[in-house]
Parts: sequence; C-alpha cells; structure tokens
Amino acid sequence: MDKNKLEIKTYIQQTSVIIDLPIDPKYLPGVVDNLTSIAEIATLFTEFELPETIEAAPIFQP
Repeated sequence: MDKNKLEIKTYIQQTSVIIDLPIDPKYLPGVVDNLTSIAEIATLFTEFELPETIEAAPIFQP
C-alpha cells in the first residue's frame, strides 16, 4: 500500500471514530479506494491556477 493510501486509511479510521460512524472492515478497502479517487480528482481543481484578473461572482443565480 502506498504512503498516500496509508494516510487516507488512517484518516478514515480516525474520522469514523470521531463522528461515531463505524466502518465494517470488509468495506474499508472500498472506502479507501473511493476517497483516494476523490482526492486525485480534487487536485485538478486545487492545482488549477486562476489569473489575477478573475473576480468572484457576487451573487450565484442558477
């Protein structure tokens, strides 16, 4: 198991105790895989640089 997955597994185990949400050990690998995928997808957004000229929209209107 690579370091990133080990850190995510530890995070999931500790967080599940804090929020009192037990995770059956047989489902833990799937939860780790899903959160790992989500983290990888999130980097597409967190690492995307915006130009200095971008302004936030004052009001969201769908």
